[in-house]
Amino acid sequence: MEDTPYEAWADFLSDLIEKYGISKPIREKEDTLVKEGSRQKKDGLEALEEMVSERALETERNLVLDLGCGTGTLTELLYAKGYDMIGVDSSEEMLLKAMEKKEKSGSEILYLCQDMRDLDLYSTVGTVVSVCDSVNYLLEDDEVESVFLLVNNYLYKGGLFIFDFNTVYKYEKVIGDTTIAENRDACSFIWENYYHGQERINEYDLTIFAREGEGGLFRRFTETHLQRGYTLDEMLGFVERAGMEVVLMLDADTREKPGEMSERIYIAARECVK
Repeated sequence: MEDTPYEAWADFLSDLIEKYGISKPIREKEDTLVKEGSRQKKDGLEALEEMVSERALETERNLVLDLGCGTGTLTELLYAKGYDMIGVDSSEEMLLKAMEKKEKSGSEILYLCQDMRDLDLYSTVGTVVSVCDSVNYLLEDDEVESVFLLVNNYLYKGGLFIFDFNTVYKYEKVIGDTTIAENRDACSFIWENYYHGQERINEYDLTIFAREGEGGLFRRFTETHLQRGYTLDEMLGFVERAGMEVVLMLDADTREKPGEMSERIYIAARECVK
């Protein structure tokens, strides 16, 4: 992930939220003081209850959920832009790294260890982002539909869901059945891809050799990841059946309309206001 353009992703997502969403960066103290000063002109319990209610709704509307946040790099960048962030991931090891970043930065991000298929939040949120092909780890249609329904359930009215996904074309024509290997001083790896066409699942078999300590010895690790490719039409169907409406579709590389050879696609969908 060392070449992943996290800063560019954060800028892009922030622009989309500003243009299509309802979440706003955390207000400056001066703005809050002005608002509180105007509230003081009202008298009695009714004014206090109104202020508390509006603040509670504003807090939920401005919450941004990073679904599949991993080690929290993007979550931290969005927090730095002023968003009130929640990070959710199923990997305890990755969340430990995220907590280390949180301690170092002093951020107030809430991290939850949850499988996105069992998403359980304490409130609604104004925005959900899920990037870096997290959705492709859902291997069945009903899993995608279930997650999208959960996302819609936790979106504030009019809230925005932004996600990306790798296409069937990418797995079938670009990375499927390829081997990538790099030899470095501190770490070397072999990354083997096997594309299973009938299931449209790409299997990543990773063998990693990482140097430990000063002795020059390397420790061997192995990991296997499975991701499923989806077509744009399939994703649009999942979004629609979850009760959301698509507001934007973009090729992740060209930032233009997706085509048959698009490898990764961004979709922004809005919770339908009833």
